[in-house]
Amino acid sequence: MTIDRIGSPEPIQPGKKPGRNDRIRESGGVDSINLSEEAKKKSELYQAIKTVSAAPDVRMDRVTELKEKINDPAYLSEEIINATADKIMESFGL
Repeated sequence: MTIDRIGSPEPIQPGKKPGRNDRIRESGGVDSINLSEEAKKKSELYQAIKTVSAAPDVRMDRVTELKEKINDPAYLSEEIINATADKIMESFGL
C-alpha cells in the first residue's frame, strides 16, 4: 500500500513565528478603572496614616520654647491666663 501526500506543508519563513497573526488587533475602547467610595476612603486613610507616621512625635524645638516661656515670670500674667482659658472654653463650645 502506498500513501500519497495530500499537500505539501508550508515552509516556515524566516523571521515569522508559525501560528501568529501579522497584524496587531486594535481595540477602539479606552481602558479605565472604577474605584468604589470605600476604596477611595481607605486610600485617603492610608495616606493620612503614612503622613502621620512619618512626622516626628514631638517637636522638641517648640517644647523648649514653651518651657522657657513658662519659666519666665513675666510671661504668666493674668491677661495670658485669661486668654488661654477663653480659648479652651471656645474649643469646647462653651
